[in-house]
Amino acid sequence: MNGSFRSPIKVESLSQTAEVASTTLVENGQRQNIPTKKQFVDHHRQGLIVEGGVGYRQTVVIRSYEVGADKTATLESILNLLQETALNHVWMSGLLGDGFGATHGMMRNDLIWVVSRMQVLIDYYPIWGEVLEIDTWVGASGKNGMRRDWLLRSKSTGRIFARATSTWVMMNSKTRRLSKMPEEVRDELTPWFIQKQAIQEDAPEKIVKLNKGAKYMNSDLKLMQLDIAVVKTKQKTSCYHSS
Repeated sequence: MNGSFRSPIKVESLSQTAEVASTTLVENGQRQNIPTKKQFVDHHRQGLIVEGGVGYRQTVVIRSYEVGADKTATLESILNLLQETALNHVWMSGLLGDGFGATHGMMRNDLIWVVSRMQVLIDYYPIWGEVLEIDTWVGASGKNGMRRDWLLRSKSTGRIFARATSTWVMMNSKTRRLSKMPEEVRDELTPWFIQKQAIQEDAPEKIVKLNKGAKYMNSDLKLMQLDIAVVKTKQKTSCYHSS
């Protein structure tokens, strides 16, 4: 009797608590647990600050839903891990505002990040159950951009699975125009910059301008959504590459 009587009361109490919590989050318009100061260890995400206090390292396990039929991680899963570790790096820095990876200075200037270029070199695909260490760090890219690099390796053997580099620029969220980096944002980011590259880049080759005498031509090309996905915010990175 007591069990049958108390059980629905307990369930109702839990549902009411969850409802109040979600309402509080919506009313405040922001997450309550965003660090306001630099964190050095994150036990929940198995992450820590490295590289003299400016880089980030996270231990991850390749899950069953992150692999294909051959039990190796898919490219989409690897890209998702790059995105996750990049955001966790900003999370632990204490710079995260109320945006998706945007700093406090960026929020004040209505700026968001746009990934304009990304290169991933994969030597070996990790398998299901593999324990990885993912290092990520940032550096300057020209006057108004930021470079972010990653290094993925086996935690047990140190074997390098993949390297990645990317270029990030800022866009005004209201006008949708690219923006120069404000000085207050530069002051936030510069102390975190490292002069280190995961991929040693060669000088880009000059693209030769084609004329009507080209050997192969196609004048019936149409711009598709996937062709412009690169100018969207970084949460679209994995969708762009997996489609």
